[in-house]
Amino acid sequence: MQPIRSIQVLRALAALMVAVHHVQPDAAVIAERAGLSFARSDLLPWMAGVDIFFVVSGFIMVHASQELFGRAGAARAFLTRRLARIVPLYWAMTSLFLLAGLAVPALLNSDAPSLGQVLGSYLFWPVVSTQGLVQPVYSLGWTLNYEMLFYVLFAAGLMLPARLTLPAVTLVLAGLVAAQSLAGPLALPFGFWGQPIVLEFAAGMGIAVLRRKGLRLHGALRIAVAAAGAGLLIAAAHLPGTDGPWSSVLWRGGAAILLMLAAGCGREGIVPIGPVKALAVVGDASYALYLVHPFVIRGLREVVLRLGLPMPALYIALALAGSVIAALMVHRFFEKPATRLVRRRLSSASSP
Repeated sequence: MQPIRSIQVLRALAALMVAVHHVQPDAAVIAERAGLSFARSDLLPWMAGVDIFFVVSGFIMVHASQELFGRAGAARAFLTRRLARIVPLYWAMTSLFLLAGLAVPALLNSDAPSLGQVLGSYLFWPVVSTQGLVQPVYSLGWTLNYEMLFYVLFAAGLMLPARLTLPAVTLVLAGLVAAQSLAGPLALPFGFWGQPIVLEFAAGMGIAVLRRKGLRLHGALRIAVAAAGAGLLIAAAHLPGTDGPWSSVLWRGGAAILLMLAAGCGREGIVPIGPVKALAVVGDASYALYLVHPFVIRGLREVVLRLGLPMPALYIALALAGSVIAALMVHRFFEKPATRLVRRRLSSASSP
């Protein structure tokens, strides 16, 4: 099934938002070393890119798996696709991070991880880090721990009659959140899985159902829905009390839902302008951009510091552009070949 270009654009913007969030502390270090002031931008809640990713993920799993509903062997086929898509690049980046930490321990910004944390990282299992946080060795992987939970539940749902798949997945997600909210805090992993943010997967699935039932937003209405989503994001960045577990889902998740509605339920076939095409290409590599950008950001920071370039704004521009270029190369030369290879291996291993 061909990707929907507007959703790819949304994925690109989500990944860039996360990169903007992460580049600013390093820019502040450059400014401090040069004796300059640096005011971080809070125009948007940049980590809301994660909320957008989760809603998009819920949509894509339904949209791209329509032929699997009610089919024998659907769960295995679905998991084969997702493992081949997610595991190779994440394991590669986790391994690279560990190797970099062995070579330059200061890069870890923490004590050396325990064996349990390393194993949990590779298995997408929530564990407590040496900093007391529930996150894997490569901290960005906390979102993938949620994604893998969703994939396992979705695969299990595909073993049910087609009409029950999405209600069952939604019910389990809601049950986890209700248990954590009403009886929590729960022990790991349930305390991690029961955070309200997982409901954004269900919201994305709901939008996919609406699209499948024929919902389309046209012209001014589509623009208005997208503008409302952007407005909610801006409000979430400037109003107090919008960053709690529930309030962030209401504000940032609500914005992500509106943006996903505009992207996923719009009219296709419109010839895009150049910047939209470019963003769609970046969207194809958004998973690589999400995982690769911290390496580029930190690496360029060290280069800029050693060259003595006291220009944080230039550094931000170079770091973001470099992250995009690196992501496109990783996507083209590693992610796509590795995905094809692992999918073939998993498919052949599961064949009778």
